Amino acid sequence: MFKTIHTNGTGEIEEKKSRFIAHVAKVTTEEEAVAFITQKKKEFFDARHNCSAFVIGENQELTRCSDDGEPSGTAGRPMLEVLLNEGITNVCVVVTRYFGGTLLGTGGLVRAYQGAVKEGLNNSVIIEWINGNKISISCDYTDVGKLQYIFANKNCHIITSDYGADVSFTIVIGASSADELIKQITEATAARAKITSNDDVTFADANGEILLSDAK
Repeated sequence: MFKTIHTNGTGEIEEKKSRFIAHVAKVTTEEEAVAFITQKKKEFFDARHNCSAFVIGENQELTRCSDDGEPSGTAGRPMLEVLLNEGITNVCVVVTRYFGGTLLGTGGLVRAYQGAVKEGLNNSVIIEWINGNKISISCDYTDVGKLQYIFANKNCHIITSDYGADVSFTIVIGASSADELIKQITEATAARAKITSNDDVTFADANGEILLSDAK
């Protein structure tokens, strides 16, 4: 399981008339991260600084950060710490600073850059990929209510439902709960409901939209 960005976001804070604008993007390789940083530096070429940090890998294996001219340790590393502490990966953040004429000091810079990253993350859609099972089930109409009751109580996500001669559902559920779900379905329907497929997947909930992947 890991958390990452589904929809990119931006966020802005102001400290003593300096503007700190965070640009958050999903990346999956170092090359993508470098390209995003380069793009933002070109886009905001008139800014005093474009500091950056990125984290890549399901276990946050690859990390990089840059102060881009700010005093050492006041921008890139604090930005990176926000990403690491939030447990987010495959993400790149660039914080653009327009200088407002007042020096913020070491502590002020750290707080400002971290605050901007947090604001950018707040305006992004963050998802958590979970190991799970995609299960297809068929039953007759007399057992529909029992299955729907079980789905609701086992925190399943119904992906498809088809009401024909029989009723069929495709659901996803966390891997640790799959065996118990199947057991409950079998017992509740006296084995009348049939499991027609059971596949390993990873899935994520993006504000109610269920995303599926065979390999995440």
